[in-house]
Amino acid sequence: MKFKPVEVGLFSGLFFAILHAIWSFAVFAGVAKAFLNFALGLHFLKNPYVVMPFSFSNALMLVVCVFIVWFILGYLATICWNKMQKGK
Repeated sequence: MKFKPVEVGLFSGLFFAILHAIWSFAVFAGVAKAFLNFALGLHFLKNPYVVMPFSFSNALMLVVCVFIVWFILGYLATICWNKMQKGK
């Protein structure tokens, strides 16, 4: 099956950007530390991290950078996938 690189790139970029937007909202709402403590506790880990105060510019940069990185990764992975499928 052949996939379109731009569509896969957009999907992966949006998916991971949305996850990071949710994380940014959790920091904004003040529940990020509790979530981090819970998730790490499930893995028998003690939380060594400090959740910094919310910054809109940092949140925006996080979401945009994550989108760009995952768009590129999805795009490149799709090109590799399509090239491997030609040999079948």
